[in-house]
Amino acid sequence: MVPGGSVNILFIRLRVVGDVVFTTPAIRAVRRAFPDARLTYLVEPAASAVVAHNPHLDDVLVRPAPRGIDRLRTDWQLGVELSRRCFDVVVDFHGGPRAGLLTLASRAPRRIGYAVAGRSWIYTDVVARPRALRPRHSVENQWDVLGPLLPNLGAPDPARDPVEMPEDLEASAQITTWLDQQDVPSMPAPIVVHVSAGNPFRRWPLDAFAELAAHLSSSDAERRIILTSGPSEAEAAEEVLARASRLAVARRGTILTCGGSTLAELRSLIGRAALFIGGDSGPLHVAAATPVPIVALYGPTLPARSAPWRDPAFVTEAVEIEGLPCRPCAQRTCAPGDFRCLMRIPAMRVVEAAERVLARTKASRATRPDR
Repeated sequence: MVPGGSVNILFIRLRVVGDVVFTTPAIRAVRRAFPDARLTYLVEPAASAVVAHNPHLDDVLVRPAPRGIDRLRTDWQLGVELSRRCFDVVVDFHGGPRAGLLTLASRAPRRIGYAVAGRSWIYTDVVARPRALRPRHSVENQWDVLGPLLPNLGAPDPARDPVEMPEDLEASAQITTWLDQQDVPSMPAPIVVHVSAGNPFRRWPLDAFAELAAHLSSSDAERRIILTSGPSEAEAAEEVLARASRLAVARRGTILTCGGSTLAELRSLIGRAALFIGGDSGPLHVAAATPVPIVALYGPTLPARSAPWRDPAFVTEAVEIEGLPCRPCAQRTCAPGDFRCLMRIPAMRVVEAAERVLARTKASRATRPDR
């Protein structure tokens, strides 16, 4: 297959938010190599906002994954739909059983995916699957799958090949309305702290988030701290606010909650922030699609594998407990609430990191030539 030609390509990455974000540099690379191609992306609803407005895609297929007998019927129908779309190439970034079967059902003459025991036969081209815990960035792992399609691709570069999640205009309007209702000025920009995580092994304690928010609000009367949480954990932001209110910390700024935000709304809110603080979960990687400074908290995972992938010129700082022999781990053996890697991160260490990043950002702006 010659780059530059007209070809019909399907990408499959069904979930989760962060992993879908990690595929966006590869999408850009394929568009660069095949400017006249038709590019389609198959994804489940929870992560669909990541690619909904991607400028390099022609179509996004958002399909649910019901359980039980409904899954069989849904996947049969989806397989028929994919085969009727006559894809020339399917690139399976996901590598799971469902994605593999859908790749096969597409009947594409060229099917690219990971070499996985028992499923390699599905693909016409296989790529060695990286060891899950080795310290290599997930963007590079996704990028590897393009090897058979683009053998001279080279390595991804965060400045040239950033992650992307363009803003949704409707969500942006909703966030503008919400900020106006909360009387949050555009300047100084707020600090967004995301207090929830879909993976329980990556949840920093709510008490720690409360202490963080309280201390951040204590140093500046003009500060606005906005606590966010996902739709399935809307109450987490309110709980952190309640706990922060009970702490004996002299608050000068204001702490607000925006729990239950959709992913598109969260992307819009983060894009207006002075700083984003959160754990290694989807919102962190959504934040990486913006130039907003980031303080990232790492527990069972390593920054080497899942640090925000973006231009090094953008300020990012990781907070982690180094030297634990159990890190990184498969996130299956610790009892919930007993994660040494996260529990040992003190709130004040995150406060210090946040103040450091804010100071660096302020100093950088002050020395810009256009000022």
